[in-house]
Amino acid sequence: MAKIKTLYFCQKCGAQSAKWIGRCPSCGEWNTYVEEVVEKENNQSTGSWKPPTASPAAKTSAKPRPIGEIHYEEEARIDTHDGELNRVLGGGLVPGSLVLIGGEPGIGKSTLMLQIAMSLRQLKVLYISGEESEQQIKMRAERLGDQHPGCYILTETNTQNIFRQIDQLQPNVVVVDSIQTLQSGLVESGAGSVSQVRECTAELLKYAKETGVPVLLIGHITKDGSIAGPKILEHMVDTVLQFEGDRHLSYRILRTIKNRFGSTSELGIYEMQGAGLRQVSNPSEILLSQRTETLSGIAIGATLEGNRPLLVEVQALVSPATYGTPQRSSTGFDSKRLQMLLAVLEKRSGLRLGQHDVFLNIAGGLRLEDPALDLAVCAAVVSSLNDIPLSGETCLAAEVGLSGEIRAVSRLDQRLSESEKLGFQEMYISQFNARGLDLGRFGIRVHPVGRLDEVLTGLFG
Repeated sequence: MAKIKTLYFCQKCGAQSAKWIGRCPSCGEWNTYVEEVVEKENNQSTGSWKPPTASPAAKTSAKPRPIGEIHYEEEARIDTHDGELNRVLGGGLVPGSLVLIGGEPGIGKSTLMLQIAMSLRQLKVLYISGEESEQQIKMRAERLGDQHPGCYILTETNTQNIFRQIDQLQPNVVVVDSIQTLQSGLVESGAGSVSQVRECTAELLKYAKETGVPVLLIGHITKDGSIAGPKILEHMVDTVLQFEGDRHLSYRILRTIKNRFGSTSELGIYEMQGAGLRQVSNPSEILLSQRTETLSGIAIGATLEGNRPLLVEVQALVSPATYGTPQRSSTGFDSKRLQMLLAVLEKRSGLRLGQHDVFLNIAGGLRLEDPALDLAVCAAVVSSLNDIPLSGETCLAAEVGLSGEIRAVSRLDQRLSESEKLGFQEMYISQFNARGLDLGRFGIRVHPVGRLDEVLTGLFG
């Protein structure tokens, strides 16, 4: 019988130690080391996936080759029939890729993956569930509507049995719900431990790379919002997607955290309905609130998420401070940048904001870092301070410098086109953006400005 040894693993970063230590030397967290029983490598277990035709004589060692002699053929991506998912993946599923989708409990990860599995009509899909029974998955599939006859359900957590079924079925796409429930025979610790998550992911990675079958993994997250398990899990996979949103609201956001085959700044938006997740093709319409009257403290900014232009509503509330030090709170916008813009308004425009509480919110639950929203933030704050509403036909797209200058932003033509499409009549931009851009081809009135005072004068008189 193989000798068994005990190691201690950090639940935060996956670092290991021969003995328990209070503070992890890798990530600096306290009391994160847990004891796990690990077998030595000479224990011959059959839990890991092996190619059916593999033999000792067929194994050859890799040899270095000049990069100029390496040839490759670009494989066509797999269309998931979901425009939002295709966008965040960079154009579709790459054959042999490993994709990790994380999100809070009840946000809709399993619904999204089952919906994708049933939409791949021309492919054979294996949906592996370690959390739900076949009857539960069948109930969800009936709620989602049309069912794919080539979608197979397997309720199993042991990787040895899973790979045996994969060899028999030979699927084109594999979905695992979730990676924290799988258990490999190579490791003696329980499911969900650091070593189990690492080993199961390594086995699925080897299977995906050697067969060219894309694997979609659903991952749990911790209370601080990071994906549960060792940090190496995110390094091993090709793509990491974050499924976000409020369970009490209907809209969900699919955000790219890591992508080896595309941009990491793309965004997909869904609406949770009784029949599943509906793609939101024009998110600007849902990000602009439907109001029957004009209110102060609201400005519309033109931003970009990846290649997608968005018009978002920036909401500000400025009120006299009643408890000493004024509060500065922002949701969806960098709080330090908000403080910087408030200092610019006070220094360059002469506004008295030192005795006022300032609250800022990006409507729709988005988190944005585009500096083009600076001008919209300043306009919303001044509108709330003076209780003067802005015109509902005006939007803004420019960065504000520390000296009060209006700086240019990238891809202004896309922002102008989106504003024109949604019916806006005028936009304030930097005068440096107007150079070399034919503003006459847009059906929207453009105001090139160079200073923050010019914008405030044009908006509020």
